[in-house]
Amino acid sequence: IGIIGLTLFFNTPQTIQSLSQPIAQMTPTPSVIDATASFGIFTNGTIRIFTDKKYHNLSPDVYIAAENPPIIHIKKPGITWGDFFATLPMKVTTECLTTGTGQEFCTNTTNTLKFYINGKKDPYALQKPIKNGDQLLVSFGNETDTQIQQQVQQIPAIK
Repeated sequence: IGIIGLTLFFNTPQTIQSLSQPIAQMTPTPSVIDATASFGIFTNGTIRIFTDKKYHNLSPDVYIAAENPPIIHIKKPGITWGDFFATLPMKVTTECLTTGTGQEFCTNTTNTLKFYINGKKDPYALQKPIKNGDQLLVSFGNETDTQIQQQVQQIPAIK
């Protein structure tokens, strides 16, 4: 009986410890989040407006709403900027922007389509997950660095 008791006594903490380790590692990733980010699109120096209802509340996972269209509501983890734009009645690629009214703005010899996340140029922005508080600028034209910074400042900051 003494040997059995000692065996149980010494093995029990190891068993509890080994069981508690995997439980902590098995914590599931949340399937729903509540994050916000903001964006602005400029074409040849003019900001695009998204007040038309055709842009609002188009996906349960990521959307903009009528009351504040530059603010993006992200409800599912892992949503990329490209995923967001795919929900809208427009098309955005690394080379071209096709607006909801069918206007096309494609990189050419004099103008380029550029992406900035939080004020830093990022040609891979469409592939990046949207993070809470992010600001995205999509700009088409031949702007100077100063003009780009002025555009960035027009995108609402998330608090």
